[in-house]
Amino acid sequence: MIRSAPSSTLSRPSGGGQVTAVLGPTNTGKTHLAVERLCGHVSGMIGFPLRLLAREVYDRVVALKGPKEVALITGEEKIVPEGARWFLCTIEAMPLDREVAFVAIDEAQLGADPERGHVFTDRLLHCRGYAETMILGSETLRPLIRKLVPEAEIINRPRFSTLSYAGAKKLSRLPRRSAIVAFTRAEVYALAEMLRRQKGGAAVVMGSLSPSTRNAQVAMYQSGEVDYLVATDAIGMGLNMDIAHVAFASLSKFDGRRHRRLTLSEMAQIAGRAGRYQKDGSFGTVQLGTSEAASFTPEEIEDLEAHRFDPLGHLVWRNTALDFGSLPRLIGSMDQRPPRPELIRSDDAIDLAVLKTLAGEPWVMERARGPRGVARLWAACGLPDYRKTGPEQHGRLVARIFRHLSEGDGRLPDAWIASELAHLDRAGGDVETIADRIAAARTWTYIAHRPDWLAEPQRWAERTRDVESRLSDALHLALTQRFVDRRTAVLLKDLKARGGEQRVEIDADGAVAVEGEVIGRLDGFRFTADPLARAGEQRLLLAAAERHLVKALAARAAALAEAPDEDFALEFDGELPPRLQWAGARVATLRRGRNALDPRIQLDRALAGLAVADRARVLARLAAWLEATLTHVLGPLAGLAATDAAASLSPAARGLAVRLVETLGVLPRGPAEDQLGALGRSDRQALASAGVRLGVSHVFIPRLLRPEPTRWRLALWAVWNGIELLPPLPPPGRVSLAIDEAWPAGFVETAGFWRVGGQAVRIDMVDRLARAIHDRRAGRAPFIPDPNWAASLGLGHDGLARLLRALGYRPQLVDGTQHFAWRGVRREANDRGAAQEARPRAPSPFNVLADFRFGALADVPVSRRRKG
Repeated sequence: MIRSAPSSTLSRPSGGGQVTAVLGPTNTGKTHLAVERLCGHVSGMIGFPLRLLAREVYDRVVALKGPKEVALITGEEKIVPEGARWFLCTIEAMPLDREVAFVAIDEAQLGADPERGHVFTDRLLHCRGYAETMILGSETLRPLIRKLVPEAEIINRPRFSTLSYAGAKKLSRLPRRSAIVAFTRAEVYALAEMLRRQKGGAAVVMGSLSPSTRNAQVAMYQSGEVDYLVATDAIGMGLNMDIAHVAFASLSKFDGRRHRRLTLSEMAQIAGRAGRYQKDGSFGTVQLGTSEAASFTPEEIEDLEAHRFDPLGHLVWRNTALDFGSLPRLIGSMDQRPPRPELIRSDDAIDLAVLKTLAGEPWVMERARGPRGVARLWAACGLPDYRKTGPEQHGRLVARIFRHLSEGDGRLPDAWIASELAHLDRAGGDVETIADRIAAARTWTYIAHRPDWLAEPQRWAERTRDVESRLSDALHLALTQRFVDRRTAVLLKDLKARGGEQRVEIDADGAVAVEGEVIGRLDGFRFTADPLARAGEQRLLLAAAERHLVKALAARAAALAEAPDEDFALEFDGELPPRLQWAGARVATLRRGRNALDPRIQLDRALAGLAVADRARVLARLAAWLEATLTHVLGPLAGLAATDAAASLSPAARGLAVRLVETLGVLPRGPAEDQLGALGRSDRQALASAGVRLGVSHVFIPRLLRPEPTRWRLALWAVWNGIELLPPLPPPGRVSLAIDEAWPAGFVETAGFWRVGGQAVRIDMVDRLARAIHDRRAGRAPFIPDPNWAASLGLGHDGLARLLRALGYRPQLVDGTQHFAWRGVRREANDRGAAQEARPRAPSPFNVLADFRFGALADVPVSRRRKG
């Protein structure tokens, strides 16, 4: 590289080759042309405004020339193979002592930037390749190039595609492949969060992100994982992406000194990201409010579409002929006025602000003596403020660094660096926390590439690179988790899909995934969207299920039709209507049919999407299973139906069988007393063969009082009688219950219990007690109840007494001890008790007394009754 000697006057580089200024708007292929020219020379160097761009072009050139021939030099990364001939650098890190055939300066219009502009201006004026020099930039540079570099040949490059204004759009109406630009971190995060809810997410690009994180976010957008990008104006600096539309969330920003509207050139730099190569692009605004600051003026729209901008009037300049004789002389040389009116002095750079702050410290003045000490201080002031903390706080860090550099061996202590990196090497925290750690880690990465500051620079370069890499991975993950809902993105693409099928998987536990993203569960035929999904997302999930589960549901219908009986079950614990399950999943409900034993099967709504033929097969299989199950569980009732048809039975026996079937196997004895009295010996034998027991209080079938038959009987009874609400079913093994008057009439009796006062006792246990008493007593002689009777029935002393009264026994004191003696039950009392049993009664003392009188004679031979 040929560089003019630094001086206080603007000198021209001598001995350089051709100088070309390639000017034009974005998407004109300027950088691509420079890379081609670089590779066409025996050596060369390009200075870029961003480390990210330098790395991107470095990878391209390595692919062409090989890794041993290409170097990458930035403030935080140095890859310099021995004998490297092509250098890709950030503008500040360009090695000015190397002589190369080709030099290019990218985005040279940044020479007008208040903080970094003096570096671009210096490279534009003084850096030359001995064969060719290329200045790349905006058309706004043309007048300044003509005045400052008159020997340059200016070439204009037209934009490959058109850029047009698309107006203002709501965030939800933005087209795919859109970039939304905001100018504060809070705005970027808020927009990304809204896009996550509405569009499935967005990638995030900000200048404060590490290059690694920005690369990962850009890659996520470029791959199509997300269709939207939210960025600060960092997007306008050479990031080449597939962007169709750029939407401005605001047209003003804080530039470090004041809040101002974007210049037309800044708008153009950002809007020009839309439409790459020969694809046309558009720009506009996002409707987030009514502020006029977010609206383009007609003049701005016209100039942006025509790429017509006001030329730059000046570039920022700083004297490079620095005097390190003393601190005052150094500051004086930096305050020197520019030699040309087109140049203005740089007074806003943070390195100069920190220098002036520290120069007033006595200890700094003491240590910064002589050229070496002053140069050492100036080098420390050149540490970039990656954390954006401002001159005061950043100056404290610089001061500590200079303190170490100016004492002892002039190196930074390893213990201090190790402690700082250990504190930063933590991946936990939110997005802001991790981003702040990365900014601090970049500071140490920069320091690690200053070999004269460290005892082991190579070791610390590797350590800082590892820390930054881990934090960058963590930040990318945090950004993705916070701002990308991949499931919503997949579903939105699914709704817009035309043609090809997306990959759908159903796990063994029923989880349904589309392209790897779980959208809900398929329980039998019922799809349930992820309960954590938002209301808007629920609709997308259901639409995706309807689209993709047609084949899966048809396959399940076929599997149900071929399933064995063991796969089906009745789901009923008192909740109505009773449900039929297949493989644990609800598929149908029972509804009122022709009679209690023949309910109608109604398929669940989840099966409504099946084809008519599939629904018919499912219904037929369920009906076959229900018939087989009722025959197995309630077999004695089917036997009674056959008994009813037997011609050998008396009319009384057939009528009793009919009534017992109608009451599902439990019939109070009182209303059937006339039929019972008319039964002959053969009738009784036939009924006994059918499993019927003529008990003391009820005619019943003991087998049907078991838990499973009882559950089925209650389900059929509730369906037949149109019951809407049942109490919890009696627990298995329970022999007595406390009555709740809110229970529907008939529930206790159908469950197989006999109501006695405020309690109910299972009728087979009542029958067993009556037979035990019959065997214990001697006619009408008083007897003492066995204490075990109450325990076996789950009753207290008073409860057992009420039950004995209901059975026809009355209390009697014998020698001061309570006995019970048989007194019998009148027929009318028995009939009245049966009527009371059939309807709910209000709790009153008279009804309680009526309960005491209720009872029925045991099935005892007449001769024994007379003897009693």
